[in-house]
Amino acid sequence: MGTPSLPEGKLPVELLARLLGGFPPLPPEVRLGPRVGEDAAALDLPEGTLVVATDPITLTSREVGGLSVVVNANDVAVTGARPRWFLAAVLLPPGCTEGEVEALFAGMRETLVETGVALIGGHAEITGAVTQPVVVGQMIGLTEGGRFVVTGGLRPGDVVIQVGPAPIEGAAVLAREAADRLRGLEEDLVAAAVGALRDPGISVVAPALLATGLGATSLHDPTEGGLAAGLHEMADASGLRIRIDADAVLWFEPGIAVCRALGADPWATLASGTLLAGFPPELADEALRALGGWGGAAIVGEAERGRGVRDAGDRPVDWPARDEVARILAG
Repeated sequence: MGTPSLPEGKLPVELLARLLGGFPPLPPEVRLGPRVGEDAAALDLPEGTLVVATDPITLTSREVGGLSVVVNANDVAVTGARPRWFLAAVLLPPGCTEGEVEALFAGMRETLVETGVALIGGHAEITGAVTQPVVVGQMIGLTEGGRFVVTGGLRPGDVVIQVGPAPIEGAAVLAREAADRLRGLEEDLVAAAVGALRDPGISVVAPALLATGLGATSLHDPTEGGLAAGLHEMADASGLRIRIDADAVLWFEPGIAVCRALGADPWATLASGTLLAGFPPELADEALRALGGWGGAAIVGEAERGRGVRDAGDRPVDWPARDEVARILAG
């Protein structure tokens, strides 16, 4: 028999206290950490630049605890700051069980340990406002030496390097949430897509921090809207045009297979797990060698004066109005 359903409202005090008690000891800079009854966190910060990012996990109901950590850690790391502290608002639908909540927190706890990040606060409740578990995470990081990188840091002549293939997260979400529509696909491809959140994984923290040390002028992790949206966001923030070499793009083959089977455009499919990095051309070779160990690295574009994203034949690359994962799952 399963565990009984929990009532709407905040999690029972005993359950929440037990869940929070399972996390590792907090680092000394946390003056006030996660406790029942506390709604804020207080930190003694060493010298440096504080970086904060927040992002919800809404497109899938699976592994949302761990995903919320990785996605928010990526957003901090692409500034060159090391993710350090995490807050999470956990919204659970009526009818969820204590066991399901335990599993969500276990996934969050495991990923926090893997990334060296501490949970310092948040909120958890059961509410009819959601029909599936939703985690809204907030990640806080600190730069080393005070330098940070922005998405809009591209300069004319900079090359754009793609690190890691796409679409990884989109492949996993579609393979899990639309499994009944993939029965004609080869089993090994479906299995690889389902497991993509772990292998090759969607964290870009390590390559982003390395790229910062190598002299990256711009860093971005494309998420909703896929690689196409990520390139547009990078170009738009920099006030430049990116000229892409479509033949050089690194693709995640199981993701391509899933997209093809569902009629999705891989260019516009959720692309967490890929890093876009701008470098001066004289640093490109060193960057390619150093970053190639994270799923491969390739020069896929160059920044130039103008606006938007165009291919080698001067054809415009559309900025997706909607992510393909959202479109496919809505249908």
